[in-house]
Formats: sequence, C-alpha cells, structure tokens
Amino acid sequence: MDRAVLTRPAPEPDRTLRYGDAPEHVADAWFPATRRYPLLLFVHGGYWRPTYDRVHTRPLAAALRDEGWPVVSVEYRRVPGKPDDLVADVRSALAELPAQLDVRETVLAGHSAGGHLALWAASACPPAGLLGTVPLAPVADLGLAHRLGLGDGAVEAFLGAPPDERPDLDPVRMPAPESPVTIVHGAEDRLPVSVSESYVDTNPAANLVVVPGAAHFEVIDPLSAAWPVVTAALAESTG
Repeated sequence: MDRAVLTRPAPEPDRTLRYGDAPEHVADAWFPATRRYPLLLFVHGGYWRPTYDRVHTRPLAAALRDEGWPVVSVEYRRVPGKPDDLVADVRSALAELPAQLDVRETVLAGHSAGGHLALWAASACPPAGLLGTVPLAPVADLGLAHRLGLGDGAVEAFLGAPPDERPDLDPVRMPAPESPVTIVHGAEDRLPVSVSESYVDTNPAANLVVVPGAAHFEVIDPLSAAWPVVTAALAESTG
C-alpha cells in the first residue's frame, strides 16, 4: 500500500495558479465548499529530482479540501545541481500565492524533499501569517541524509556539492523557525526517523510525532492508517 498513492486517480484541481514565467511556476489550488482552516501551502517531494511532480499530491489535496482546507500544491524547478533556482521558486511561490488568494493566515507542509523545503522556508522565508509548519517524513538534516546515502546520493545531486558547503540550505544548521514545527514521520520509513530526530535535537521546541507501522508514502495517503495522525497535526498547527 505504501506507494499506491503515487498513481491513484484523483480529482483535478479547482484552479491552476501561476507565480512566475517558467513552465514549472504553477500551483494546483483546491477550495473547500465550507472553509474550516487557513490556507495550506504544500510542497511535494521526490528527492528534488524531476521524476516526480505535484500531480502525486492530488489525493492528499482533494482529501484535505473535503475536510475544509484550502490547499495550494506548489510546483518548482527540479534541476540537479541547481538548488538556488529551486529554492528561489519556493520563496517566490510562498510570497506570491497567498497574496493572490488574499489570505492572511497560512500553514506550511511538505513531504520528504518537500518537507525539507518546508523547514527551509519556515526559517528563511516564512509566508505571511504562518501559523505553523508540518513536515511529513522530511529530509530534515542534509548532512545526515548524505552520510546515510539516502536516495542514491540525492542530497549531493540536489546541491551539486557536499552538504557542508551549503549550510544555508540545511535546516539543522539554520535558525529555528519563529512559528511552531510539528514533524510527522513513519516508524517504518526507509528515510529513517533519526533524520527527523536530529532536527528536533537541534531545535528542541519542535515536536516529533512518530507513527507506528507507517512507511514513507503512507503519511501522504488519505487511505492509510497514518492519515488521521497527519490531519490531527495539521489541525493542531492552526492554534
């Protein structure tokens, strides 16, 4: 079941937004019939590589819309060795998309590499009105992930250099976010929980929720046993 969400059919988004001129400068937007929560800005994963785009987050976004969340799922350029283009896209998206939708409060989330980007953004360029950040199975410590060889060298492929040369992109070496952080990580994830534990060791104000029995993709799968834990963390992030 772990990877089933990647290819599961899902509804099309309600709108596609643009935040720049490149083909990747787009975001899927989902609007609930009755809004219960602030805008959720979601950053997809895929080890920063071009293989996976935002489409695999549509089951998650549609399920959250049904629970009352407006959701924006952000796309971005994913060119190995060009991390500055990628984070520039995330910075622009998080600045421009809430303004387009005229919202004042936001929650930031992401999965895997997108969880890394959510943590990076919470420190480097938090969106306006950020109430909290909920990374799901994030690559929260680039140095540790590199030493563990995760994703067949994905960290160095993303950075184009060893992670020690880019402390500005490594959440464990950046200032702690000013708003709360709650990480949700499956106990059986092939991206080890120790990577999230390292972040919490560095930022003790952050909270780590470990989901027993859950693997990597189950935290973004609305049909999984982990899903209620994810939705509870998101709801709690609103204060």
